Amino acid sequence: MKTFTTELNTQGIFTVSIDVPDETMNVFNQQIADDFNELATEIEQNSDIKAVIFVSGKETGFIAGADIKMLQKVETVMDGSAISLNAHAMLNKIANSRKPHIAAIDGVCLGVGYELALACHYRIATDNRSTKIGLPEVMIGVLPGGMGNSKLPRLISLPSALDMLLTGKQLDAKRALRIGMIDEVVSPKILQKVAEFTAERLVKNGIPERKLPLKDKVLTLPFIKDFVINKARQQVLKKTHGLYPAPLAILDVVQQGLNKPLDEALEIEAVKFGELTVSPQAKQLIKLYFATTTLKKERFIDGDSQPKTVEKLGILGGGLMGAGIATVSIEKANASVRLKDIRDEGLLSAYNYVNKFYQQRIKRRILSPEQAKKKMNQLTSSLDYTGFGQCDLIIEAVFEDTDLKHQMVDDIESLGNEDTVFASNTSSIPITEIAEKAERPENILGMHYFSPVEKMPLLEIIKHESTSEQALATAVDFGRKQGKTVIVVNDGAGFYVNRILAPYLNAALELGMKGVAFDKIDKALVNFGFPVGPIKLLDEVGLDVGSKIQPILETAFGERMESIGVQQTLLDNKRLGKKVSKGFYRYDDPKKSKEIDPTIYDDLNIRDSIDLPEKEIVELCVYRMLNEAALCLDDKIIYSVRDGDIGAIFGIGFPPFLGGPFSYMDTLGISYVVDKLKEMEKEHGIKYTPAPSLVAMAEKEQSFYEEE
Repeated sequence: MKTFTTELNTQGIFTVSIDVPDETMNVFNQQIADDFNELATEIEQNSDIKAVIFVSGKETGFIAGADIKMLQKVETVMDGSAISLNAHAMLNKIANSRKPHIAAIDGVCLGVGYELALACHYRIATDNRSTKIGLPEVMIGVLPGGMGNSKLPRLISLPSALDMLLTGKQLDAKRALRIGMIDEVVSPKILQKVAEFTAERLVKNGIPERKLPLKDKVLTLPFIKDFVINKARQQVLKKTHGLYPAPLAILDVVQQGLNKPLDEALEIEAVKFGELTVSPQAKQLIKLYFATTTLKKERFIDGDSQPKTVEKLGILGGGLMGAGIATVSIEKANASVRLKDIRDEGLLSAYNYVNKFYQQRIKRRILSPEQAKKKMNQLTSSLDYTGFGQCDLIIEAVFEDTDLKHQMVDDIESLGNEDTVFASNTSSIPITEIAEKAERPENILGMHYFSPVEKMPLLEIIKHESTSEQALATAVDFGRKQGKTVIVVNDGAGFYVNRILAPYLNAALELGMKGVAFDKIDKALVNFGFPVGPIKLLDEVGLDVGSKIQPILETAFGERMESIGVQQTLLDNKRLGKKVSKGFYRYDDPKKSKEIDPTIYDDLNIRDSIDLPEKEIVELCVYRMLNEAALCLDDKIIYSVRDGDIGAIFGIGFPPFLGGPFSYMDTLGISYVVDKLKEMEKEHGIKYTPAPSLVAMAEKEQSFYEEE
């Protein structure tokens, strides 16, 4: 067998080691399925085999999930359902066996990997930090089709099962044990011994019948179950606006199948799985999965320069961005962080920010107080540059002032460490401008984080003409260690993310000034699929931040980026947004936080009121973003349409199920997009003039992802 090696000891314990060839991690594919069917026959027919233990032959983990390429090839509901039914048939051979089967898990155990463990009679996992347990199928637009959707709510409490199924979250072993997804947690050193001891015990005493505790059993009673699931459905619809079918299908499978015999529930699961595999949302999310997987391997350099390991990180500025960068650098990259601010209050604020993060980790029992304290000890601070000469990478996160950034570059270079990479977290100032007076411009680049840093997944790294390959490689490597999805862009006004965001925000403000209610604008874009509307986003980011970026874009791109000039009025009225509790929305009463502050209309002298259809609101805002994305590609700001799609999704929340701006234009058809832009250009002016490349593509009937 190509994917399994086996060993039978003198006690009749049959250890099956899973090792898929030519893969860095075990993934469930057709070869595993074929080998397992052969193996299952041997297990049942060989009387010397008393019990079975599944382990991984790879250090990288147990099974990371299914080979997603199988789903990518699905063309019909029947084909999709067949994948689920075949998985059921295979895993039922484990679940229905009279011989105990034990899953011995070390490392990632996700998707069908956990479904295999779920089919076993006992599950042991290690306390290794790399051990992650979960069912993340919802993240690619499908449901756990290998019995997971039907069996997990029968194993653990209904609310816990729904939480796992609907969020796709991944738990460490201790948290998985707490909710009942596994039965035991051990050190990796004794995993095999404990598994063998457990196997011998189960052979001697028999396989115990599992029963939910009474308090959890009550939640599965028909009326109570329906109440819980309907509440969950309300939350899903509130969050997704019905744009993602997978969470709703997950709820349907649980609601329809939980009180039925398991075989009937599995039939429902297979049908829903098949339907989801051919949905356009799943097709785009699977495509996005492959794009991000490929992106993780991208080096972004032509030569063979190797990244420098960042053990000591320096951060200049103790504000929200600096504190957020410090947090992910300590928690994810395990770096020692030296933080500088000009005031003791700034240092204290940053310290409290990081400490609050770790107090939450303690509260959620992810870390012990001792572990959290050890992490906090990795943060030191100073009012001067003491200790910064030993830093491998220094990130400045101060306010947008070119002279100040020049001074910081000069200060760092004067410390004499010629290998220190200097990165600016600027969101508006071109990196070329920051590096123009530097002695070592090759060490300078941009690392543009998004707020809040711990939650926003994107890191936009900006290189200018003189940035060295080693500096770039170092920044990319460290960004990934921080847990970020990294894209590299060339220097230019607004870089990529802010450049496509600005015309979208400007269009929303223009509609508001014409009399379209601000909350209606937001509602239209949220219903389209954005996590928040453009007006709410302005409040969240801060009007003062946007006011710094806008003039730079106007200077660079002229009338296309010209704003309607309301920013200064908002600043004069101190409407900076959420940070000062005064913006477009109300902050005086938490119960009314979703309401627009009515005084905004007086401040902006808006007297008219017009009612536009949601579709028109969406088109007027989104098509400006789509067009600017194409212009960024033309200007070689981004390397590829893949990077453009990922940057828009992870940076500004472009609807993932639409695949990003370029995928969405392909779905609409380039000719349709161009015709729509020309139509809007006639009515609204050159801000909607289609990019020349789009016009050329429409004439040639081309698409961005032609190879597909």
